[in-house]
Amino acid sequence: MTFERRHQRLLPRRLFVRRMARWSAAAGIVLIGSLAIGVLGYHYLERLPWIDALLNASMIAGGMGPVDPIRTTAGKLFASFYALYSGLAIISAAGILFAPIFHRFLHHFHVEAQGGSQD
Repeated sequence: MTFERRHQRLLPRRLFVRRMARWSAAAGIVLIGSLAIGVLGYHYLERLPWIDALLNASMIAGGMGPVDPIRTTAGKLFASFYALYSGLAIISAAGILFAPIFHRFLHHFHVEAQGGSQD
């Protein structure tokens, strides 16, 4: 690793905001994609109307549990796996969203410890 690589300046605020926008979009895609999986599963496996499928998927993704009773075996299996998956998806999206903030926080103190300039 070169000297310049180890002692980079803190990213300017304007570029950091752009980075946060990109990573926020990535986290949003993970969440919307996960919600879409839930909506499709509830709609096709439990035969719920689209709005009820959205409600059930949102409630499970939020950790509250389903609103409508689940009647079919396929629906029950789907709800079980979707609940486990959506919990991990929420944690992953949070990691995606907060990673640049945590990186900047650590980089700020590294630059400060090295006596470099801060933004």
